[in-house]
Amino acid sequence: MTAPIFHPPAAAASSHDPQRPIAATIAAVVRDGHVLLVRRAHAPDAGRWAFPGGKVELGETVREAAMRELYEETCVRAQALQVFDARDVYDRGAQGELSRHYILIAVLCRWIDGEPAAGDDALDARWFPIGKLASQDLALSFGVADVARQAVELAAALPG
Repeated sequence: MTAPIFHPPAAAASSHDPQRPIAATIAAVVRDGHVLLVRRAHAPDAGRWAFPGGKVELGETVREAAMRELYEETCVRAQALQVFDARDVYDRGAQGELSRHYILIAVLCRWIDGEPAAGDDALDARWFPIGKLASQDLALSFGVADVARQAVELAAALPG
């Protein structure tokens, strides 16, 4: 079975109930021992490095959402291979009150083409060697290094 390849769709309308968690994807693209990260432009974690990703739109699969968000934020095209993790992320206000709860669904992706260029919600987009993610100098969103290690290990175990 072949995983779908991203082709930019028309934008879909959606609304979210602020009292419920928001389903979102992250695209973990692995290429030659490197992972693709974006520097976030908006909350949560503005200015921090994270995987490209965003909300799943109505009628869109998790894999389709990961590929769409990846392309919108980086101009990179990839093939979604498999879902491999899910993380809870809480966006809190100035007094610590919960304003949003995201469920980030990690999708392992195989690079097809394109070089990173920041777009949409990204300030920057770059390939990082997996070893660099342990650096104290790199401001990462919570859990990025762990998810990246998982993605690299899974990608190495895949044929081709």
